[in-house]
Amino acid sequence: MELSQYTIVLVNLDPTIGSEIKKTRPCVIISPDEMNKFLQTIVIAPMTSSSKPYPTRVAVKHQKTKGWIVVDQIRTVDRQRIIKIFGNLNTREIAKLKSVIFETFVE
Repeated sequence: MELSQYTIVLVNLDPTIGSEIKKTRPCVIISPDEMNKFLQTIVIAPMTSSSKPYPTRVAVKHQKTKGWIVVDQIRTVDRQRIIKIFGNLNTREIAKLKSVIFETFVE
C-alpha cells in the first residue's frame, strides 16, 4: 500500500501504556514520502474528536467530524498497524500542521 505524507489513515494504536492515545483511530502520516517509500515504519500523529484548543493540536474536519491532530503524541508505527487509507488533509490544514510541528519541535 502506497502511503504519502499528510494522508489520513486508520491505525491500530494498541497496545499502549499510560496516557498514550489508545484504540484504532484516524492518524495523519507526517513522515516524508522518501521515508514512507523505503522504511517499514511510518511516523504518524493521532487524531481525536475530544480535545480543547491547545498549542500542540491542529483543528481539522474529517468525514464531517470536527477533530484535532495531536502533535504532542507523534509516534512511529509499523505499517502493519495501518488498516485503511481515508484521504488527505487540505492545503490549509497542511500549512497549519507544518506550523505547529515547527513551533513545537524546532523553535
